[in-house]
Amino acid sequence: MGECVVDVPLREIRAPGKRRPLRITPKSMGVLLVLVEQAGRVVSRDALMAEVWPDTLPTNDVVTQAITQLRKAFDDERGNPRYIETIAKNGYRLLAPIEWVYSAAPSGSADVVSGDERWADPTRTTSKYPAIAGADPSEPLAPVPFPASALPRGTWVSIATAVFTVALLVAGLVMWTLLRSPVDPSEAATPVAVSGMQGLRSERPYRRITSAPGFEVSPALSPDAGLVAYVAIPEGQRGTAIMVQTTEQTQPRQLTRPPEGADDSAPAWSPDGRWIAFMRTTPDGCSIRLVTPNGRGEHEVGGCDRRSPPTFDWTPDSNGLIFGSMSSEHGSLGLRVLDLDSGAWRPIEYPHDPGELDTSPRYSPDGRWIVFVRNPPLGDFWRIPAQGGNAERLSRLRADLRGWDWTPDGGGLFFSAMVDGEYRLFRLDTGTGEARPVGLDDAQSPVTARSRRAIAFVQRRPYFGLYRVRLDNGDGPGRVHVVEPLYASSSRDLLPAIAPDGRQLAFVSDRSGSNGLWVGDLEQPDTLRMMSGVRPGTRYAPAWSADARRLMVTGTDEEGRAVVQEVMASSGQVVTLPIPDPDPLQAQYMPDPNRLLVLAANNDGMPQLRLYNRAATPWRSLARIDGVSHFQVDGPRRRILFTRLTEAGLWEAGLDLSVASIRRISASEPTADRYRLWTVSPSGEIQYLERLQGCAASLRRIVPADTAPPRCLDQTRRSAVNGFSLGGPRGDVAFLALVDWDGADIGYMDLPKETREVVPGWIK
Repeated sequence: MGECVVDVPLREIRAPGKRRPLRITPKSMGVLLVLVEQAGRVVSRDALMAEVWPDTLPTNDVVTQAITQLRKAFDDERGNPRYIETIAKNGYRLLAPIEWVYSAAPSGSADVVSGDERWADPTRTTSKYPAIAGADPSEPLAPVPFPASALPRGTWVSIATAVFTVALLVAGLVMWTLLRSPVDPSEAATPVAVSGMQGLRSERPYRRITSAPGFEVSPALSPDAGLVAYVAIPEGQRGTAIMVQTTEQTQPRQLTRPPEGADDSAPAWSPDGRWIAFMRTTPDGCSIRLVTPNGRGEHEVGGCDRRSPPTFDWTPDSNGLIFGSMSSEHGSLGLRVLDLDSGAWRPIEYPHDPGELDTSPRYSPDGRWIVFVRNPPLGDFWRIPAQGGNAERLSRLRADLRGWDWTPDGGGLFFSAMVDGEYRLFRLDTGTGEARPVGLDDAQSPVTARSRRAIAFVQRRPYFGLYRVRLDNGDGPGRVHVVEPLYASSSRDLLPAIAPDGRQLAFVSDRSGSNGLWVGDLEQPDTLRMMSGVRPGTRYAPAWSADARRLMVTGTDEEGRAVVQEVMASSGQVVTLPIPDPDPLQAQYMPDPNRLLVLAANNDGMPQLRLYNRAATPWRSLARIDGVSHFQVDGPRRRILFTRLTEAGLWEAGLDLSVASIRRISASEPTADRYRLWTVSPSGEIQYLERLQGCAASLRRIVPADTAPPRCLDQTRRSAVNGFSLGGPRGDVAFLALVDWDGADIGYMDLPKETREVVPGWIK
């Protein structure tokens, strides 16, 4: 269709310039097929409803939602449509030319024909596309080229027949590829009967219940698992809202309607199923609100600090909310309960250090325990009695966690953790502390139902590319910043670090199949190479030495132990440094070559910034600051800049980390959840990268405070949350990772009665 390819069985639309196709709902595909049959003619809304929603009484906006999803998938402009035209008070008309492309044999051959010729000779193998004709069926088919011209349309009968044939062919090829085993070469030419595979079932244990373009995150299941609430950006709006739908592939309904400039997030379903709690943030504040599942009775129940957004869940009796991640000027407040009847706050009595961050609390299904995560990003699970008491450590994961919930029987936890740059789902046995993989990759934010053995989660795998943005232009009326791609690839490129010489760029990428450290000269692109023997992490960027000859990188060794490595940029020589700390997170050079700064976690996971004298053997610790989440060395101004784990804002200290030298230089930025999105420029200014509703990647100077409007680097593509860098004599060139493709869908599945007897792919 036009410049797009529509895969009918998969319900996917591939538009030019898009890294990945977008999947649409079955009803949207039904609307599209009706428009295809009547291409060039106006189809009324009543006709569409009669064809796609027969024998039902849908609301009048179902057609509008389907058309909106199709326009987004086609990247169509409503004011200047190329695919679907709206005829006021009449209906819709398909504008794009149509060409049917089909595969005619299991060998992967394809051809383009028209009219009755479509079924004249289904066995022929000649093809207009050499990349497809005679292809090895054990390999994925090459992408279908974009059609060049329109051909006569088929009838509904021919369309249905084509759809069935393509679906059957694709299913047979995919199942054969996945399930075949090595055979004797003499038997390799034996044809595989597609009919013999019709009884085989996919081993994927879940189903996706959302498929709209964009992303759907933060799911919350109703107690009976009949409904799911989640966060998305509704069509035509800028802010995020809470959506609700059944746990099938159905059209969602917008539950909350945030005012202009506000975002709604973090839905949590009450145990009695009567309320959904959520958080609303605005540029000026933050509030916790309740709304019924039918969108009524919305009201505020408490305030919060937008600089340090809290985490929360319901008490077992549905009369209160338990909060974590809350802080004051004296540090973290620990776990607290808000009584919804009286509005009174009650602290949970348990051992807690104000320098430790306790987050994501959940009551156990039987109401006896509270489990929470202590000290991310190297977090672990801790447990206290529901009425308060001593804290017991349940795990020693030291993991970057992305959501968790109890198993329905209360004997374990489902959680998502980053492994090798990807988030995967695990199950923790609370009795033994043993964590085992569940078998689901790219899975985040797991949530279970209270009265049914079911789980929902987010399946997300964003792809980022590296870009250079020159900041010496773009200011003034009518001027825009030039966003220039660097070292383009089809993989995830992150953590760009420009060298002090302004020429060498280091970054982390999985373009080789796993995360590696890559270094290249920007003026000579063919010099890009991967440094052998380095397995970098994705939390913190590599750090350059002042002479641009060496790099400090944190990652893991072959045994999976956390290490700090020094890499020579010219030769690729790698040396593992004898860091005394067992879990180093970040390391940077100091102006004195005999000193080194290391951010590492102590036994309880609390991050500590330590200054080491590496001229002595073993290294000697000279000073430390507790509760640091990220730091940068500003050598020319002889200071250390850092953020804290439990508070928003920015601090500085002298090179000796003395207590007397510590002072706060920004009270509000960066916020606690974007603690790595700042950097110091060569001129000493501190720039902060944030997401605004009108600009996905916006740069603003926070020290010294700037009253001028922020610079919009990219209106639609958000930046990665783990850092960027500035180059040039005045810091007028930004190097950042922008999302090239991002889509998140909600996955759902019922759990078996015995957790250890899940479908294949789950670890027993």
